[in-house]
Amino acid sequence: MSAELRVVVYPPDDEGRRRVRCDGEILGRARSPADLLEFLRRAGLDPDVVHLDDPLLIEWRGGGPAVWGSDPDT
Repeated sequence: MSAELRVVVYPPDDEGRRRVRCDGEILGRARSPADLLEFLRRAGLDPDVVHLDDPLLIEWRGGGPAVWGSDPDT
């Protein structure tokens, strides 16, 4: 895994999806951690070694890895 990669996961939208950006490129909108891991795999990261709570890799906005859905408090 490259230490230079930087992933940003944005707050859930009205449909509960979270926009995912990696090194400035939008990878898609994830509905779950599984979706996010698939996007990261396509970006060249090994999903078996990615830790979603790693602040050096992923910047979470509007809630951390446990927040999915349109309400950030859920």
